[in-house]
Amino acid sequence: MAQKLPISGFDYVMPKPDAETIRKAIVYKLIFILGADPKDANEHQWLNAAMLAARDLIAEDFLKTRRAHIENGKRMVYYLSMEFLLGRAFVNALINEGVYAEFEEAFKQLGKEFADVCEQEQDPGLGNGGLGRLAACFLDSLATLRIPAMGYGIRYQYGMFKQEIADGQQVEKPDLWLDQDLAWQFARPNKQYSVRFGGQLLNMGGKKEWLPEEEISAMAYDEIIPGYGGECANPLRLWTAHAGKLFNLADFNKGDYASAVRAQNSDENISRVLYPNDSTDSGRELRLKQEYFLVSASVQDIVARHKCRFPSVENLADKAAIHLNDTHPVLAIPELMRILIDEEGFEWTKAWEMCCKIFSYTNHTLMSEALETWPVELMARLLPRHLDIIFEINAHFLNSVQEQGFDEDFVRRVSIIDETHGRRVRMGWLAVIGSHKVNGVAKIHSDLMVNTIFADFAKMFPERFTNVTNGVTPRRWINIANPELTKFLDKHLGGDDWRLHLDNLTKLNGRADDAAVQAEFGAVKKAAKERLARYIETELGIKVSTDALFDIQIKRIHEYKRQALNVMHIVDRYNKILENPDYDWQPRVFIFAGKAASAYYMAKKIIRLINDVAKVINNDTRIRDLIKVVFIPNYSVSLAQIIIPAADLHEQISLAGTEASGTGNMKFALNGAICMGTLDGANVEILEKVGADNCYIFGNTVEQVEEIRRNGYDPLSYIERDSDLRRVVNQISQGAFSPEEPGRYKDVLQPYGDYYQLMADFRSYIDTQYKADGHYRNTSAWRKSALINIANMGFFSSDRSIADYCRDIWYIKPLSEKELPGKN
Repeated sequence: MAQKLPISGFDYVMPKPDAETIRKAIVYKLIFILGADPKDANEHQWLNAAMLAARDLIAEDFLKTRRAHIENGKRMVYYLSMEFLLGRAFVNALINEGVYAEFEEAFKQLGKEFADVCEQEQDPGLGNGGLGRLAACFLDSLATLRIPAMGYGIRYQYGMFKQEIADGQQVEKPDLWLDQDLAWQFARPNKQYSVRFGGQLLNMGGKKEWLPEEEISAMAYDEIIPGYGGECANPLRLWTAHAGKLFNLADFNKGDYASAVRAQNSDENISRVLYPNDSTDSGRELRLKQEYFLVSASVQDIVARHKCRFPSVENLADKAAIHLNDTHPVLAIPELMRILIDEEGFEWTKAWEMCCKIFSYTNHTLMSEALETWPVELMARLLPRHLDIIFEINAHFLNSVQEQGFDEDFVRRVSIIDETHGRRVRMGWLAVIGSHKVNGVAKIHSDLMVNTIFADFAKMFPERFTNVTNGVTPRRWINIANPELTKFLDKHLGGDDWRLHLDNLTKLNGRADDAAVQAEFGAVKKAAKERLARYIETELGIKVSTDALFDIQIKRIHEYKRQALNVMHIVDRYNKILENPDYDWQPRVFIFAGKAASAYYMAKKIIRLINDVAKVINNDTRIRDLIKVVFIPNYSVSLAQIIIPAADLHEQISLAGTEASGTGNMKFALNGAICMGTLDGANVEILEKVGADNCYIFGNTVEQVEEIRRNGYDPLSYIERDSDLRRVVNQISQGAFSPEEPGRYKDVLQPYGDYYQLMADFRSYIDTQYKADGHYRNTSAWRKSALINIANMGFFSSDRSIADYCRDIWYIKPLSEKELPGKN
């Protein structure tokens, strides 16, 4: 039946969301859009046809939402992030739109296995770790809560990289995710903006004029993010570098084909990969250009969108909130200043007041070395106008600091320009000075943030700092990742309302002691472990027992996350089994996954160590499968959806005071796994929610870590006192697991430095692991603890996080039922 979009005045045929209509739509798309014969079509073509059919349903929600924003003059939040680790979009969209069953039935009618078709979708190469996955969860919640919002990122051609393991070592291959040409995103060739670099800055009678020497076009692609319930859909706008105008036809006609495309290829490198290797000068330059490429295109688009909706940019601060997810997009601040002053004619003071009202910033690290800084010389060469603006921001700011009576040492510490390390621009400092709100992502992180890295700023602007604890979306991390647990929760919570109101999980607390409920949950966990075991055997040829305790650590490989401490426990356990083979040991499967940055030598060495230890232990018949060690390559969202539901115990073992929050800890707990962790990041709040009897906390606290450092940390003293530790360190560093190269790991455990205090936490970690063994052997007690973990995860919903941002930072209200009517 022909229907109309609200106030559009155009009739169109609205696709009906029933299996018969969907089946016909899929076949129509296959024939008339993809040009494929249904008799010969492969599963990838069927997937693309299904995506096009699903996109038709979502497009209406998207356009209806967009019109509601425009007609009601809504204040918008624009979320800028270098990463959006989305995972597969198709199934997520079907579930949020409420048409998964209809698509499954349509494929059944077509004689196709729907699950096999869905498996053809690759994960978009748009992110790497927790930063990007958090941004993805937030996009889901923004749409679900009907918040006027838009994400901005880069459409990386090759993502970060595809990780393969060869001879135990990480090998980086291009992630060819775009080669599938998946029919999901909308290309927006009419949305192009010029991004400029280099050149010179002229002073023309008191007015600054930037004459750039390089120009590249940013072209938009829109990924539509539907909210749960299928009423609201917001866009994620992704920029790709488009340098077609740089093709030199004269060189081509002369036969100099390389010269004809040299400039084009150079500029299009900006959107080739996520986080180019910045260990070289050219890599650092490319990364800075990449960050500016994101913010320049995005801020230009934000201003252009505003001018389409309102008569002028005078009310921009009232109608736009721009959020900076970490320091990568902080150049948005001088970019908006440039546009307001150079292009819109605002005087400095007014432009700066507007910027400070518009921007907010999330800090994701307490490690000062991880806060981005850029050499003044590099920025002067690439972005001379922006460096000039930053200098002026800094001058105004430091004048105000001096006027308040702070001493010269304080002034030096808070200056955006660090003069002590070769003159560098401190991007975290610029973010704090140019934002009206700065938040940490867990209570302990936010407290430490104002007492450590930003302590000086907190003295000046105490009201500027706040906390928003991270969250995850249960739609992705239960509903999609764990279908059996979803059915279990629907049954015992009396319906599916928990997907929108995660606090409803608390009803499980009253049933955690019920033997029948525990048995049902045990079957759910067993099914998840069997699924993962099949994957491991199929992909890696390693057979693991699902009766063993699945002990899992999956995250970015980094020294502070202490995968090496996990390996030390495995080696110690290996030694103890060989010493006492007749003891009734609890079998364990240790599972790792994660990527190391391509230039991160030590992280890549840790991956090799894990695989070398696995090779020795897995092939030692004396161990009798009491230990299996597995490293699963190419960690991704889709892989996490298989791994996380199978976990019995999850490792969150960063040194206290180093992990900002973590979200993996929340996903594991939601799926009924028990935490082995330090008092770091969101582990502290998880402990408060689930209780000390239902998680395992070990190691030194933040205060103890700092006291150890103040007193002069001596890792050798711990090694000398603990014979188990001494043996593990000697085995690893002297080649017990790398006999062909005995010195391979002499630097991994860093017994003379050990910045992340593995030696100091080793004994507590080992002792706590054996407590977990005893707990796991008591099946009823373990299942009770697992259920209590699930029951008390309501606080850690990304819906709650976004509600906090809207109320305390962005000052944005959702679209009402009147502004955005629901579906008929």
